[in-house]
Amino acid sequence: MNKPVGINIDEPVQITAEDLAETLTYPVTAFLSKEYAEAEKERLWPKVWQHAGRVEELPEVGDFLTYEIGDDSIIVVRTAPDAFKAFHNVCAHRGRRLIDTPPGAHSATGSKHRFVCGFHGWTYDLDGKNTFILDQEDWKGGLNQDCTSLTPVKVDTWGGWLWINMDLESVSLQEYLGDVIRVLGPFQFEKMRYKWRQWVVFDCNWKTAIEAFMEPYHVAGTHTQMLEHGQYYAYSKAYGLHGVSGFDERDPALKMKQSGTITRAGKGADPRVSTYNLQNEIYTTVNNASTTETLVNAAKRLVDELPEGTAAPDVIKHWLASARADDAARGVEWPTIAPEQMAEAGLAWSVFPNMSILQGITFALCYRARPYGDNPDKCIFESYAIERFPEGQEPKTEWVYAEPTGEKWGMVLAQDFSNMAAVQKGMKSRGFKGALPNPHQERKVTNAHRNLAAFMGTGSPRILNKKEG
Repeated sequence: MNKPVGINIDEPVQITAEDLAETLTYPVTAFLSKEYAEAEKERLWPKVWQHAGRVEELPEVGDFLTYEIGDDSIIVVRTAPDAFKAFHNVCAHRGRRLIDTPPGAHSATGSKHRFVCGFHGWTYDLDGKNTFILDQEDWKGGLNQDCTSLTPVKVDTWGGWLWINMDLESVSLQEYLGDVIRVLGPFQFEKMRYKWRQWVVFDCNWKTAIEAFMEPYHVAGTHTQMLEHGQYYAYSKAYGLHGVSGFDERDPALKMKQSGTITRAGKGADPRVSTYNLQNEIYTTVNNASTTETLVNAAKRLVDELPEGTAAPDVIKHWLASARADDAARGVEWPTIAPEQMAEAGLAWSVFPNMSILQGITFALCYRARPYGDNPDKCIFESYAIERFPEGQEPKTEWVYAEPTGEKWGMVLAQDFSNMAAVQKGMKSRGFKGALPNPHQERKVTNAHRNLAAFMGTGSPRILNKKEG
């Protein structure tokens, strides 16, 4: 494989998943180089599965959305009650985009049963087949369906997400996601709906942005207000392309060995009180996400429903049973998730290359980061919460552009934003020798760079002080 010009960061030796336990480093080329960003358009984005939206956004036949990545724009459309198709958003005639994204908008959405080019009126049906060419006889029979139809893109669904892949020879979505489906399937994300969704154009590379949410190692230094409510020693584990992080079982607060879930007692002498304090802190500082109002309210009642001295495991058991009953009364069913499944699921998953899922029993907080134009110092950063609601009672949402402030995003995300911008600036310093991720707690980060190197044809993160022989 030829290496992209100007982006070689090391010899192209690929490290293994086992190597991730070693002390690793990698340089800043992938974050700062314009040549690297250009190469991603050819070597990364057309070759990976990416979630383009949620199934709920396209409830009726003809409903569509657009998804933009690099120079490519993709139309995803519902073509039947249980079927979707995706196409490159470009007319086969002269290359005009069929659907324009309004200025300042997140994407284009709407409903059509045909797509008409605004330049010369060439028309396509929902299957991408050309149905009208003005003065077609002028071509004297030189046109055919192959050259006049829209160019297809692979599309599939899992977890309620719409996934696209521009490589028609790629592996299936099921093979690509692998353990993500096995481990997170019991959470039934497909039964959740948008609670809110926001986006912003931010001053950092898309990798800088998504890596800010790949590990809890930063909690002690960034979200210091959380230290009052819990211990945050973390583990990080690679699952092929993807990875999981969670709270390590060495954490003394993990009385039930639910390594990573937010359903834990927190820190404090009285688990009835600390459970509520932790839930309330999360809910109020993470933009009403990372837990639910039901869980918070059930935790608030613990001091009235349980006697002082109740052991932490019994507090958690009562709290979850109470919250489950509250949700059932309002028409929200909880999925059945075995303790061992909950433990393996951990706190949050990274789906290569640009998605993060922080999952709970009836909710998930998700992040996505994408390039912004050709500028390696900017990205489109998106965050949204999904949750189970009583049927027909989910809120009406749309993508909202929100400046990166605590007022708009909540305290915790605003703290993360301050890191993202500062890291992007700091990596440009001639005094920075290269990243030194924690081998235990930030393994998702080095795993992401290991896989990125494989797609990009560059060297992997390298092991420091490696002993020969």
